[in-house]
Amino acid sequence: MTEKPTYEELEKKIQELEQAESARKRAEDELQMSEEKFRVLFKKSIHGILIVDIETRRFPYANPAFCRMFGYSETEMHKIGVEDIHPKDELDHILSVFNRQKQGKKAGATELPCIHKDGTIFNADIAATNIVINHRKCVVGFFIDITERKLAEEALVKHRNHLEELVKERTHELEEEISEHMRAEETLKESEEKYRTVLEANPDPVAVYDIEGNVIYFNPAFTRLFGWSLEECLNKKMDVFVPEDAWHETKKMIKKVLSGERFSSIKTWRYNKKGDIIPVSISGAIYKDQDGNPIGSVINLRDISDQKKMEAQLQQSQKMESIGTLAGGIAHDFNNILSPILGYVEMILMDTPKDSPVRESLNQIYTSALRAKNLVKQILTFSRQDSSELILMKMQPVIKEALNLIRSTIPTTIEIKQDINPNCGIIKADPTQIHQIVMNLTTNAYHAMEETGGELKVSLKEVELGEYDIMTPDMTPGVYACLIVADTGVGMDKNLTDKIFDPFFTTKAIGKGTGMGLSVTHGIVNKMEGTIQVHSEPGKGTQFHVYLPVEKNSPEEQARHSTAKIQGGTEHILLVDDEEAILTMEKQVLERLGYKVTYRTSSLEALEAFRANPNKFDLVITDMAMPNMPGDKLSVELTKIRSDIPILLCTGFSETMSEEKAESIGIKGFLMKPIVMKDLAQKIREVLDECKI
Repeated sequence: MTEKPTYEELEKKIQELEQAESARKRAEDELQMSEEKFRVLFKKSIHGILIVDIETRRFPYANPAFCRMFGYSETEMHKIGVEDIHPKDELDHILSVFNRQKQGKKAGATELPCIHKDGTIFNADIAATNIVINHRKCVVGFFIDITERKLAEEALVKHRNHLEELVKERTHELEEEISEHMRAEETLKESEEKYRTVLEANPDPVAVYDIEGNVIYFNPAFTRLFGWSLEECLNKKMDVFVPEDAWHETKKMIKKVLSGERFSSIKTWRYNKKGDIIPVSISGAIYKDQDGNPIGSVINLRDISDQKKMEAQLQQSQKMESIGTLAGGIAHDFNNILSPILGYVEMILMDTPKDSPVRESLNQIYTSALRAKNLVKQILTFSRQDSSELILMKMQPVIKEALNLIRSTIPTTIEIKQDINPNCGIIKADPTQIHQIVMNLTTNAYHAMEETGGELKVSLKEVELGEYDIMTPDMTPGVYACLIVADTGVGMDKNLTDKIFDPFFTTKAIGKGTGMGLSVTHGIVNKMEGTIQVHSEPGKGTQFHVYLPVEKNSPEEQARHSTAKIQGGTEHILLVDDEEAILTMEKQVLERLGYKVTYRTSSLEALEAFRANPNKFDLVITDMAMPNMPGDKLSVELTKIRSDIPILLCTGFSETMSEEKAESIGIKGFLMKPIVMKDLAQKIREVLDECKI
């Protein structure tokens, strides 16, 4: 007969059962708390979260944000699969990404095309990770609609997954109570792991606070951006990373979240651990316990440094565009002033004896006018209204002229030395742009020595670079002209030298540079098939080496051409320009060259004169910028009347007309104002003689 337990044994057994029951209840409470946190993250996430069964490729779970993003109801989501939310022509790629994930190969965040229920195609950033739910292998995907990403910042991403089915029945056996307790502990551990996986997969920094504002968690992205580890900040307030002038906005966010109101895409600033300011877009929401009481907040911070940089660059670009437009307009007016000066001086020089005492003064006027013409060309190049013309040239005169100019603009505390090799070969370049290179580099050197003074040395030599001497893949072995601009200024470290050719990058104080000088120089040198190298150390000055290929051809033919006798003719020319001073001067020049001239100050009157007798004229010379009908439109109308009429288009400034466009509408010649007599005479003869062939 079985011996009955004593009273003490029964009492001990009851105590064990009560202790087991108490432990089970604690585990169940913790499990419910974890489930509530996870449910809030899943349901209230502003980003789409989708759980895909790996075997069936169907969707057991999709959060409301995902349903809104794709236009399906939660019920409809259970009836569709991977093939239904991506374009058919992208399915092979989509399924290959899915299969890599199925095999456990992490693909990282991927940008993939998606399809809305209504057929609309949009792109989404998708990050995925493998999980197990109800003993089935699944993939949890995080979807961010990036269609509007450049215009607005995404809100806080809160992720959660469904937990394993809760234990619903109590058992009355001790063994079952212990087993249930162990299962509850395992489920809690799995839930916390899923919660952590969701947050750690988020590419944006996420911080979780308790109701008092103390840190209880932040993800690895937070550490990467701001520098603090979770161990450093756990159970502490993060006031240290809020700048003083950001507190007003921060307090408004705290008030909103504590009142249960969500907020998103609020732009402000935060410090990182080094003390650097980082622009961020902040979104946040509160989370509650199982009874609905607020117990903390989840905050998402997105780094918008690149967006801010792009906005600043756009503003600077627009500013430069406005300056360029203004400069181009000034150049246009200046060209109209220069044209009669050059024309009349040329004619006076032709009529003045070589031994006349006034000839030297006239030559000085002519030379100064040519310098002014080149200055206008520089302004037009700056404002992007002029396409550079590459010619065979020697650099020495241009370098010396630029040094004379820079000498007059910098203080005597900076000594200028030059070592210009007179035998350095010729290059194919635009003299104005070579002048611009020298001015940019010497001005840069001046700023480096502005406070301390020093030595500015400019050298020009010819070097031969072999196969192992060339510095960039685009260069070829050969002979190069090497321009060296060296200073004894403050110098730069490697971080700066790596950035100095970037547009808008500058180390100068506000008002002393746009950050465009070296970028423009770099672009000019590349266009001439050369290269520019910089060598610098802090405290030891800086050297720029510009290598431009030396041409084999001699400029003698060009020199002979420039000194060739001016040729005229007897043909009849229709001359059109709305500036009467220019028109009168050009008429006299053409008549001096032997041509018969009919002139009009109105393009409409010129069109009527041509229509009255189109075969009367052998050539039409027209200005571009004129009221009522500009030169290009006049040219089109003239060729409608007589298709073979040769037309020469002259302009001092035009955003819309280039030589290529002029030729495309039947214009035979194209000249930029102000035009010197020999260039005009040569172009007229080229056009007329070509038409006779």
